[in-house]
Amino acid sequence: MLTAANIMTRKVVTISSSATVAEAAKMMWQKDIRALIVERDHHQDAYGIITESDIIYKVTACGKDPSKTLVSEVMTKPCISINPDLAIEFVAQLFAHNHLLRAPVIQGELLGIISLSDIVSKNKFADLPEEMLQKQKLEDAFNKAREVCGETSPDSQECKTAWNIVDELQSDTAHQQVRKIEKTVFDEYCEEFQEAMKNPRFYDNWCSG
Repeated sequence: MLTAANIMTRKVVTISSSATVAEAAKMMWQKDIRALIVERDHHQDAYGIITESDIIYKVTACGKDPSKTLVSEVMTKPCISINPDLAIEFVAQLFAHNHLLRAPVIQGELLGIISLSDIVSKNKFADLPEEMLQKQKLEDAFNKAREVCGETSPDSQECKTAWNIVDELQSDTAHQQVRKIEKTVFDEYCEEFQEAMKNPRFYDNWCSG
């Protein structure tokens, strides 16, 4: 039986809660990762987590200066953690029910970290929730679209095609969950990269503003 300990990444990158968001972003870029575990202030304290999304939505989108904003101001603490002995199917259910993309593995101390892609790629036998598989497809498409738009330009045909795929996947996900999309990931991309709104021929019905 596979457990969290079998699929977790043991090398975890951490950061102090007193560090700046700019330092956190630089560390993520240097390590090519999307989240950092925030260190405990003392032995009985809880661990936290700061993600790429936290930086985009809580700092960049709000017009805050990342060099003057502390990790402690935008992190999630305490964060949902995983017991290393938890069976992988229950880890998958925990991720699905709480809409997680990653979580630290903790048993007294920090042992590792598990991401959604770890569960999908390393777990060959468990019957994963459909919601989780769909979420992984959406995250992969989102990351691919960002990559394509970064290599070309926000108003290129390649960028438009990549975001069409994301839009279709998110619509499918919303339909499965029987809920209305209040803000698509492309809307969020537009908030981060406002130049994507400059070509109305491509994005008339996508970005507002």
